[in-house]
Amino acid sequence: MSGKLDQLKEILGEVSDVYHAASVLEWDQQVNMPPGGSDARGQQLGTLGKIAHEKSTSDEVGKLLQDLKHEFTDAESDDAALVRVSARNYDKATRVPSQFVSKQAIVTTKALEAWVEAKGKSDFSIFRPHLEKVVELVQEYISFFPPADHPYDILLDDYEPGMKTSEVKEIFNNLRPNQVELIKSIKSAKQVKDDFLHKKYNEKKVWDFSEAVISKFGYDFNRGRQDKAPHPFQTTFSVNDTRITNRFESENPLSTLFSAMHEAGHAMYEQGSNPIYERTPLAGGTSLAVHESQSRMWENLVGRSLPFWEYFFPELKKTFPSQLDGVSAKSFYKAINKVEPSMIRVNADESTYNLHVMLRLELEIGMVEGKFAIKDLPEIWNAKMQDYLGIVPPNDAQGVLQDVHWSSGLMGYFSTYALGNLVSAQLWEKINADITDLDDQIRKGKFDSLLGWLREKVHIFGHKYDPQDLIEKVTGSKIDSAAYVRYLTKKYSDIYGL
Repeated sequence: MSGKLDQLKEILGEVSDVYHAASVLEWDQQVNMPPGGSDARGQQLGTLGKIAHEKSTSDEVGKLLQDLKHEFTDAESDDAALVRVSARNYDKATRVPSQFVSKQAIVTTKALEAWVEAKGKSDFSIFRPHLEKVVELVQEYISFFPPADHPYDILLDDYEPGMKTSEVKEIFNNLRPNQVELIKSIKSAKQVKDDFLHKKYNEKKVWDFSEAVISKFGYDFNRGRQDKAPHPFQTTFSVNDTRITNRFESENPLSTLFSAMHEAGHAMYEQGSNPIYERTPLAGGTSLAVHESQSRMWENLVGRSLPFWEYFFPELKKTFPSQLDGVSAKSFYKAINKVEPSMIRVNADESTYNLHVMLRLELEIGMVEGKFAIKDLPEIWNAKMQDYLGIVPPNDAQGVLQDVHWSSGLMGYFSTYALGNLVSAQLWEKINADITDLDDQIRKGKFDSLLGWLREKVHIFGHKYDPQDLIEKVTGSKIDSAAYVRYLTKKYSDIYGL
């Protein structure tokens, strides 16, 4: 092995360690930290971010990458992929001053605490000055890079390498009319009954049931755990320490179950990354859309399927006999797939979910362009909810404050949620072609073949391949909406008798 490659790996390993240490602090901030610790935590995260940034953008790393570019020419080799991905990361990181990284960590840490308070009080004015600073920093970040076709391209590329805003808009423009047409058809059909989903359910029993389900999926609790946080998320400290968080909503108690499936999908992707990639930029998922394809697949294509509930419903009914008295597995399946415009994105049904994402993409682009003033965001949000879904949030908590992402400076992120839905359906068609008795396996509570397929075809590669290349390698096509439209049409035609 090249001595220079060893040197590069040693430095990148130290950078990875620092970033993962910061991730532990960020996890703790949402799970354990008292509110009074936010200022100190922001300084700590700022310091770690600055150290990692300076180390990863050093002249030594640049020289090693320059020398190694010509040493590894086999595009399929892990070493060539490591050099390619590291060079790309280096080019982006060297454009961003370390002082900016530190400043952004401090601002977003305070913004997160303000968001938690603002959401709790349903008062956007508490969050507004912090979001204004976040957006200013986002615009400053964009200024570090050469002009792109659209300024939003620079943000999107951080989460979906190589993808352009124009491509996302085209995909969404092809998808939107199909989803709108389906929703119109469903509106004219008889609505399904779901009142039993909103009865009082014991929180601990729901939590324990969720852990039993994801353990059955293959989420390894020896290398993971589930804790409570204001907003469900997944985080990775190593391939052997991949954690998820969840929450309980008394008005929508079973959402805990589906959030667990969702976050476990992310975590199983990380747990399946090739161990030899540990402490390198090849570790973990290749992009947010591919990552989201895993979470949405386990949550929806598996967890909201009839075969799944033909296996799990008897146990759920035994756990909650009074709530589910007289309810059949088929009725429960229809209820959890009820199509109805809703305020909260993470609880939205599959037919309307992507519209929530399209709304956020429009708002983010408007903020980046300076077209929308932050003070006007609640009003703009409500107007667009009316346009997209025909409903208006009754308060800020159920409207503009519902998502945590902007408080962390995560702009450019939201479109990957919808793209992940499309990828999940593309993969699902390929999986069912390869595992012809998949429904029967799920009906028996067996998920080994499904997880094994995902491990072999997707997870093991980590970040070795760029997302579009990986999707094409596995399915024969780049990201496309056709499979998802087929999936939705078939599923909801059955549920609503279309």
